[in-house]
Amino acid sequence: MRVLLRIPIILIVTMLFQAVSVRALSLEELRKMPGITPEKFMQLFADFEFKFHEEVQEHEQFLNSKSGDCDDFSTLAADILVRNGYTPRLVAVRMKGETHVICYVEETKTYLDYNFRKERKPLIGSSGSLTDIARKVAQSFNRDWIATYEFTFRAGVKRLVDNIVPNKSAKTS
Repeated sequence: MRVLLRIPIILIVTMLFQAVSVRALSLEELRKMPGITPEKFMQLFADFEFKFHEEVQEHEQFLNSKSGDCDDFSTLAADILVRNGYTPRLVAVRMKGETHVICYVEETKTYLDYNFRKERKPLIGSSGSLTDIARKVAQSFNRDWIATYEFTFRAGVKRLVDNIVPNKSAKTS
């Protein structure tokens, strides 16, 4: 009889734990999370699904759906990390048939790439130059880069900060 009583309790505890672990984090909870570092931020997104969107999703939509793409992730990363004392930079790398956005963090000399969210060591080291970032991002796609630009994203608006279009005769990979 005791065994029969334990099974339902174990099942209830397991179900409660699973419900909490799959519940989406709200933007408010994320903004109030103490001591968030770039690496801790990355770890929060390991179970998110890749889903391309033409436009950047609102942060709440990205968090609630637990799905999105590189610019959804990177713009949220920049928002959260700047609130935690970091200096993030949003960088887009254009390749043939693909544009990829990352969030570079000055203090750690690394960038957050949504494609590496499931990796044990998810941050990628870089000097921070647009050329170095573009080269490394393009290499991760096994492509050459065509152009790269840094931008800001506030209130749903992208604003260009800097860009590089390499000389066609220069080697970019």
